[in-house]
Amino acid sequence: MSPPGSPARDPGLQPERTRLAWRRTTLSVSVAGALAVKTSLHGGASLAGADGALCCALWLGFLLVAHRRIRALAGADRPPPLAPRHATAAALCTMALAACAAVLVVY
Repeated sequence: MSPPGSPARDPGLQPERTRLAWRRTTLSVSVAGALAVKTSLHGGASLAGADGALCCALWLGFLLVAHRRIRALAGADRPPPLAPRHATAAALCTMALAACAAVLVVY
């Protein structure tokens, strides 16, 4: 709600663009996780298998954060800012998934 006497907030398309960005990022992380699992299954039970399992766990963590954010953006006229711990979790999951992918490529 805006304070009395101030003009109404017109959010425009910014919340929709942010929701779409979270969905695109979730799709990218999903594809990376699927490729990691495919690579680890093709390689047999070894370091690649453990790396594939770690990729799945990281994917689930990122999916949880992204889903919460998408719901928050869809449910409010003025969504709350992303909590620092959620932003940190999303960034750490993304960086760790990139490191796992590098291990799979090198291995």
